[in-house]
Amino acid sequence: MRTLNSLIDEYSESHIHPQNILIHWICVPVIFFSIVEFLFCITLPLVGNLAILSLLLLTIYYFLLSKTLWIGMLILGLICITIAFYINVHFYEHRFTIFLVLFVSAWIGQFFGHKIEGKKPSFLKDLQFLLIGPAWLMVKLYRKAGIPV
Repeated sequence: MRTLNSLIDEYSESHIHPQNILIHWICVPVIFFSIVEFLFCITLPLVGNLAILSLLLLTIYYFLLSKTLWIGMLILGLICITIAFYINVHFYEHRFTIFLVLFVSAWIGQFFGHKIEGKKPSFLKDLQFLLIGPAWLMVKLYRKAGIPV
């Protein structure tokens, strides 16, 4: 398994332009949330829904990468689950529309950011980078706060 630092460094290579970085600060969390929202709609016996199981497995992945990063990613996941629960309670009939609008809009933003950057998205080379995008942002927050990664 590659180290977190090597993954973050490689991801950073295609995220240098300030506008692309700003777009990623908006779109990556929206994509992360919209996927949680979609998975929240799929119920499973014992665990409740697919979002809970997926975030548990994702948290294990982040724990294996960093003994501190996983805490921030767990908090992000719990925030997303809470918002997804709210949407499913108050906007049940429109939950798939909400998911699709957020998901598609954010991906359009991502590809626009990479057009500005002039580089292809990292996940086109390695799908693992779909999981590194949110971690890349969290690492930036950790470093700004002086929290070791």
